[in-house]
Amino acid sequence: MLRGEHIYNCADTDRNVYFVKSGQVKTIMVTASGKRCLLDLYLPGNVFGELCLTNPRRTDTAVAMADTELVRVSHQRLLAILDREGLLELFTAYLTDRLAEQQRIIADLVTLESEMRLAARLLQLSKRFGQRCDRGMLISVRLTQEELAEMVGTTRSRVGFFLKTFREAGLLVSSRGPIIINQPNLASYVGERLPLGRGLL
Repeated sequence: MLRGEHIYNCADTDRNVYFVKSGQVKTIMVTASGKRCLLDLYLPGNVFGELCLTNPRRTDTAVAMADTELVRVSHQRLLAILDREGLLELFTAYLTDRLAEQQRIIADLVTLESEMRLAARLLQLSKRFGQRCDRGMLISVRLTQEELAEMVGTTRSRVGFFLKTFREAGLLVSSRGPIIINQPNLASYVGERLPLGRGLL
């Protein structure tokens, strides 16, 4: 798949699950007015499209963010492999973890201000895709400010302002090119401001 190419579109009938061999994929939803919501990101080793196991009609759109190589597996074949290899329980646990993560993100959208939503999402991305470097924790997935805005439900200009604020506060090392965060400082900042009973991602 070439960068920008759609793997599937919302409302498509597609009963395949996809494994990322190389590249980067995002799933998005677009409203009738054109507003975009970036749902999730997938790097090599990740799987997406698993909602086809219960619903053949796609509710999101999957887009290659870079030149990407995928392995496509039909839902029947995937279920047969999982059953044969005794992996159904493990796959169910994986789906449960994904559901819990999405619930936390939804809760953030409802309960947190946009600055805190961005901080919490950057922390979550660092835990999923972080690579330690001499300057801090590098988030290996490349994201534009527009894409960050689509993830947290705000505008690109506000994301730019928040990133500048985070840099000045010592939470962020760099946001030009790969994002590098000071993970301990950001975790402390987020943890101090989360609602009571809401743990860190």
